[in-house]
Order: sequence, then C-alpha cells, then structure tokens
Amino acid sequence: MSLDVSPELLETAERGDVDDAAFVDCIRTSLPYAWEMISGLVARLQVDGGEFADNQTPPPDEQARGQLLRVLASDAMRDTLERYFGVKLAFQNCHRVAVFPAAGAKGETYRRFVTPRAQILNQSPELRDC
Repeated sequence: MSLDVSPELLETAERGDVDDAAFVDCIRTSLPYAWEMISGLVARLQVDGGEFADNQTPPPDEQARGQLLRVLASDAMRDTLERYFGVKLAFQNCHRVAVFPAAGAKGETYRRFVTPRAQILNQSPELRDC
C-alpha cells in the first residue's frame, strides 16, 4: 500500500473530492523519506536559487527507495506536490530527484534533464538494480 489513509480521509474521499492540504498531509506522514527529500530540495532551490536543485545520493535502503518510486510514479501525488510546492518535479534512476521552478519547466535546462540522453548518461553499474 502506498499511503496510510486515515478512516476520516477515506470517508472524505468516499463523499467527494479531497482537498490538496489533506492529501499533502497524507503523503507527508505516509512517505516521510520522500517528503524530506522533496521538501529539502525545494528549500535548497529557494535559498540557493539557480535553475534547479537535485539529489544524487542513493536512498539508504529499499524502503526509502520505494517511497521515492511511489510518490513520483503516482500522477495524483506528483501533481499535488508540484502544486503545493510550486515546482516541477523530474526523476531519473531510483534516486535522482530534481525540482525546477514551475516556470522553469519550459526552459532548456529542464528539457535537457528529461531527455533520453540525460537518462542514459546518468546510469552507472552500481545503480543497475535500482
């Protein structure tokens, strides 16, 4: 299961739409490693500026790796986090998460980051099984 959904949140979803704040809180508490990774990158982008901020350190274990994969593979979670933080998320391998300012998602740096060439160049033997 990807998320730890409280009975109250499930009831809300059964009645209709779930607001972003409730869904973000569910993501934050269910996937703490992924939350810390993404929120830390957003903070770094805000403080340091630049075209993007990224992580190049593999997760410490399979549980953490799984959290990143779940949050970034889900359109609902990814879209909600992008709206919440005001960024565009990009992902390579099992760990290279990058955050771009939302306006930068149309820029050359983002387009280069998400190309097949960039994906291939970001490969290494030690990450083959991630």
